[in-house]
Amino acid sequence: MNDSQQFDFDFIVVGSGFGGSVSAHRLTEKGYRVAVIEMGRRWNPDNLPKTSWSLHRWFWRPKLALRGFFNMRFFRHVTILHGCAVGGGSLTYATTMLRPPDKVWNMGSWAGLADWQREMPQYYDIASRMLGVIENRILGLSDHLLKEVADAVGVGHTYYRTHAAVLQSPEGEPGGQLVRDPFFGGEGPERTTCIACGGCMMGCRHGAKNTLDLNYLYLAEKHGAQVFAETQVVDVKPLAGTPDGSAGYEVQTVPSTSPFALRRHRFTCRAVVFSASSLGTMELLFQLKERRSLPAISSQLGKFVRTNSESLIGVRIPKSEEDLSKGIAIGSGIYIDEHTHIEAVRYPSGSDAMSVLATLLTGGRPGPTRILGWIRNLCFSTIRHPISTFRAFRPFGWARESVILLCMQALEGHIDMCWKRLWFWPFRKFLSSRGKKVPTYIPAANEFAQKFAALTGGVAMSMVPEILFNVPSTAHCLGGCAMGTSASTGVVDSRNRVFGYKNMYICDGSVVSANLGVNPSLTITALSERAMSFIPSAAKNRWDDSASPDTLL
Repeated sequence: MNDSQQFDFDFIVVGSGFGGSVSAHRLTEKGYRVAVIEMGRRWNPDNLPKTSWSLHRWFWRPKLALRGFFNMRFFRHVTILHGCAVGGGSLTYATTMLRPPDKVWNMGSWAGLADWQREMPQYYDIASRMLGVIENRILGLSDHLLKEVADAVGVGHTYYRTHAAVLQSPEGEPGGQLVRDPFFGGEGPERTTCIACGGCMMGCRHGAKNTLDLNYLYLAEKHGAQVFAETQVVDVKPLAGTPDGSAGYEVQTVPSTSPFALRRHRFTCRAVVFSASSLGTMELLFQLKERRSLPAISSQLGKFVRTNSESLIGVRIPKSEEDLSKGIAIGSGIYIDEHTHIEAVRYPSGSDAMSVLATLLTGGRPGPTRILGWIRNLCFSTIRHPISTFRAFRPFGWARESVILLCMQALEGHIDMCWKRLWFWPFRKFLSSRGKKVPTYIPAANEFAQKFAALTGGVAMSMVPEILFNVPSTAHCLGGCAMGTSASTGVVDSRNRVFGYKNMYICDGSVVSANLGVNPSLTITALSERAMSFIPSAAKNRWDDSASPDTLL
């Protein structure tokens, strides 16, 4: 019997997001037998929700019978927005594919581990080609308003069209055109060009968004990878007698959407790639370390978790004559200073559920004084302008009338995640945040939102958690399994190999080791492409790949 046939698979990839799908595709190309285990559901244009009010098909909380693809996790220091589906966060992300400034490679724990500025451009190019990244040609009213306000405050020269993973018709031609695979020489599926509905973050129902199930993961499955949807990994441990995993691994799973996940399934493999997102990978590895399945995981696990230093603000223009939701999810952006980046974001018309988290913009230092200022603003606004205040808080029509301003900063700052029992539920441990809070109040961004509101006749808005609890929101949770020179400084080395184990890798946002200041999907994809480039073909693999401590690669 061939030695590899003693195992169910050569590689098991945990998660199917930007890192997992890249890994699955590149490994199948190299001749490996690959399984992808994904907790979320498989989606298609026919079963995606039409609006965010379809909570059971939008939110992912399976224990509450919510089996969608979007989730919000609330921590003391941050609210994390993330996706869960076959294709990972690509179903709900805003398609924005930006390269970070070169300075990020000299920040954080990965500084000096590789010649990043020389190496990474080629992997960004590969990732951009695979994801069909183009400069956005569809500008809606929100994008034009962003440019007008940028001009008014003297930063109009920084305005740019985003690079996005969306199939668009040539300039001047209508959207909605069915075309043969435009990316992979006929290997990929038929596609339809973008109709500018603004629905990218609700899951594209028209076949224009370049989600992973239409490129990397599609090709991986076509060439033999097996995807196990609605399946949760609950244990990963080396096979008996080999604590470093050199003889392979046992992976145990349970159904993720069953209220009684008692039925376990066991797989064996030669190698494992963790790609469950920053949050998912951290949570799983903490569990495996505690139960002694993977006791050698570095104590640096959970350290240096970053949020892109984000703040969500916005402007609502009640009774806007034009539909602000038209366009792609993020079509343009500006820089209001060298560190601070603002993008115009939209949800599709009718997807107004996020409006329940919006309130009047309030500045000031976090804490009681800011809360008092917020109450004062509400009272004055209600007394002076009762009708416009009512319209600003009316949930219906929110997406059509609002411009969400996503502010990100490429400044160094982080929190930590730990595994502990909570005082109100001591029966089990949970992932918890700790450390110095990331600022929720960015004065320059608030000033821009106020100027935006003044010029457009709108009402500037903040997020309720930021004001009441001084808790920022982020869709870009990064880090927690940072790169380092050894297990004393990181969880993985510069090739994404886990310290302490052989043939074990992490390819997702958890290995990002600095604040990028831009949407991270392209960087995660490029880093995963780089990691997979070091793995030899199946015929040449000696199955002894391990991180080299104290060696700069």
